[in-house]
Amino acid sequence: MSTPPQPSPQPSPQPDQPGQPPAVPPQPTAYPYPSPQSPGPQNFYAQPTVIGQPGQPQPGNPYAQPPQYGPLPVPPAGGGGGGGAGKAVLWAVVGAVVASAAWAAGVLVLGGRSGSADLRGYQAPANLCSSGDYSSFKDEYPQSDSSPGHNALKDKALDESYCSLGLKKTGSSYADAYLNLEVDLHKKTDPAPEFTATWKNYGDSHTGYDVESVKGIGDEAYLVSQDTTNGSTSGSRNATLAVRDGWMTYTMSYSAYLSSYDEDKNPPKLTDVDDWLKSDTKTTLGQLKN
Repeated sequence: MSTPPQPSPQPSPQPDQPGQPPAVPPQPTAYPYPSPQSPGPQNFYAQPTVIGQPGQPQPGNPYAQPPQYGPLPVPPAGGGGGGGAGKAVLWAVVGAVVASAAWAAGVLVLGGRSGSADLRGYQAPANLCSSGDYSSFKDEYPQSDSSPGHNALKDKALDESYCSLGLKKTGSSYADAYLNLEVDLHKKTDPAPEFTATWKNYGDSHTGYDVESVKGIGDEAYLVSQDTTNGSTSGSRNATLAVRDGWMTYTMSYSAYLSSYDEDKNPPKLTDVDDWLKSDTKTTLGQLKN
């Protein structure tokens, strides 16, 4: 009688080899969506993707493993095994939440709408030479400029109007001094920090200028002046009054050069010019709100 064939002995499970990391169930990826590729023909011998904990063999088909949708593996409390990948996924999710919250806070604090600009009712006219006031200079310079220069800009981020004109004493054929006016309406960005940094510290970045803080005009104003004549027959006298009121900025600048004067046409003192700039600026800002 022949001996019936004996079943082949099954290898007994081997313990983890020393120095080898323990087996770790597959970790989920950060991409939560299925592959866009269409599945091919069914292969009963293929192992499908396992999501979560490994499942039990499907009855009737010992080679196929059904997809499992159990709870995702939780990274171990310690730093061993595959916990690093799980922590990376966790921190990626936390980082996304924090970034979204920071973005939302930024929109609320800084303002993401064009309507948030604090323009205080100011307008930038097409011709600032005809809308601005410089009447305080008329006694010193009675002759009007027949062709002052002006331009204007209208944009979703900035409205701007500029005027440049020559000032003439009686009998002068050419300009004895110059006056520049400019108004800017900042519709997207608050100009306060840069305005303060520029004009308050003007004396630090430009040698020989005096800076005076002016009260009673707008939210803040600075008078910047320089006199290089020193009793000589050359040099210049310059003064600029810069004002910020909300998100509107305005400058009015005066400049005169001794080389352009006859002996009987010396420029006025800067103390007088400073007073004229303050008076005319107040009037101009009031007119730009109408």
